[in-house]
Amino acid sequence: MRNRAPEITVVNRQRRLPVKLAALRDFARGALQECLKLRSPKPVGLTTLTELNVVLISDRRMAELHRRFLQEPGPTDVITFQHGEIFVSTETARRQARRFGTTADHEMRLYIAHGLLHLHGFDDKDGRSSAEMQRVQEKLVASALP
Repeated sequence: MRNRAPEITVVNRQRRLPVKLAALRDFARGALQECLKLRSPKPVGLTTLTELNVVLISDRRMAELHRRFLQEPGPTDVITFQHGEIFVSTETARRQARRFGTTADHEMRLYIAHGLLHLHGFDDKDGRSSAEMQRVQEKLVASALP
């Protein structure tokens, strides 16, 4: 187990939606610190990683990843890889923001929190764990606001 938090970076690899990258970086750092305060449901997780990368991508790129790694068609909101990469679709964030009456920025923060929780050992494979993860995710977003 490591004694310090992994380094986290946020990079923008899409051109469809303007993003406030500095604000998302600040959020990601705060969310990581808050997430590390949570008890991990599994013995591995964020504490074993040296770095994390949040990558903002288009729906087209997300659909490619979704198909290649999860054998699912179309884009999704976020895909997390256990070696420390969190891919976030900005276009899906924009669509979901319209649907839920929030902002794309808020949706991207939810997706980053969701990815961090997966890396910390949380899962959403069944109804109960999904509801718990969503509750913790909302709390994480609220507590990590800059």
